[in-house]
Amino acid sequence: MFMNRLLLVLVGLVWTGLFQFTEADDWNQWQGANRDGTWNEPGIITSIPKSGLKELWRSPIAGGFSGPAVAGDRVFVTDYLLESGDQQFDPGKRNQLVGVERVHCLDRKTGKPIWQKSYACPYNISYGLGPRATPTVDGDRVYTLGAEGNLYCFNVEDGEIIWNKDLKQEYNIKEAPIWGYAAHPLVWGDSLICLVGGDGSIAVSFDKQTGKELWKGLSAKEMGYCPPTMIHAGGTDQLLIWHSESINSLNPKTGEKYWSVNIAPAYAMSIVAPIKYNDYLLVTGLQGATTLLKLDPEKPAATEIWRGKGTQPDHNPPLVFEDHIYGVDVKGQLRCIELVSGKRVWEDLATAPDGRPASSTTGFLVRNGKHWYITTEQGELIIAKLSPEGYQELGRARMVEPTAENWGRKIVWSHPAFAHQCVFSRNDKEIVCYSLAE
Repeated sequence: MFMNRLLLVLVGLVWTGLFQFTEADDWNQWQGANRDGTWNEPGIITSIPKSGLKELWRSPIAGGFSGPAVAGDRVFVTDYLLESGDQQFDPGKRNQLVGVERVHCLDRKTGKPIWQKSYACPYNISYGLGPRATPTVDGDRVYTLGAEGNLYCFNVEDGEIIWNKDLKQEYNIKEAPIWGYAAHPLVWGDSLICLVGGDGSIAVSFDKQTGKELWKGLSAKEMGYCPPTMIHAGGTDQLLIWHSESINSLNPKTGEKYWSVNIAPAYAMSIVAPIKYNDYLLVTGLQGATTLLKLDPEKPAATEIWRGKGTQPDHNPPLVFEDHIYGVDVKGQLRCIELVSGKRVWEDLATAPDGRPASSTTGFLVRNGKHWYITTEQGELIIAKLSPEGYQELGRARMVEPTAENWGRKIVWSHPAFAHQCVFSRNDKEIVCYSLAE
């Protein structure tokens, strides 16, 4: 009898382990499956071990700011193989470069290449290191957007090109935004929604199967860099498009405008996706652009609550949790802000380079339960607890070396992927995978 019970217990443990493994989270697009920086897998370390992070593999790649996407047993990442030209890191100057953009599909468990696709792509953008947009994986297809507006739909299995578009050519656009196409494509139902640019085509919805245009809408002097964002409010789905002049709510089926609020960030840097929290909508940007809106619960509409408070990030998204905003400001201060009032609760220099404020500092936040996994621009992973009471660091470890350059310092500006109890991080030389399993 005892042996039978023991056998049942062991079988139960095995099946529980298998269930947890097969239910592991994917990170199939920018900021994860829900595009909100949350990671829900159980069995994750909640502090950095004294021995450091356990490395599983590393694989060589070239330059780029795009983060990896993880779906099933595959990792997708894009890069730029420079052939000629000077990659000067000057925010006000376009680089004239010759090279190829590449899409890599790697084995999630080993990092070994499964397939690779490339296409010639001259660059005429500032910070011409490589693609910006994270691949978007949807079932058996993966969508990529290059820094010069090359939009591709690939077959996940073998990399076959299903359809592709040169957005600048098709929409009569003279040149890409100075810092390149950066808005991560959004899959919604049967459509793929992208920031495109041009007159009347800031936002374009394509049939995700064929690439056929379904609708286009909005005009602005500059299209900005903010990814299309879907929310549900006022009893309906609303597509949010923040370009250089205003944030706009559209009917995602038709492109019809529901409402608009003028929010014009400095340098046309509409970058960070708006965040919906209950009936609030947080828009964050430079030099007073950060704004809190109240969404009407009965119909698509919004009213302004406050503006110019809170945290003002360059291009790294904050997170909202339990009525507070947590994010890294443009000078590198990690801040906690009361959402409704915009009042600062505390700030800490834990994410600033060398513990000192510096221009255009980046730090990416991911939350798993009550623990936060913060990536610094120095290529470190910090595990911490964040609350209105303060910042509690539970260790940090280097994942990759900073290889790009900004304002005279070395940086990593790529958002990692957190999936299958691992973290996947890249710089301009390699992509690495570390286990975060307990």
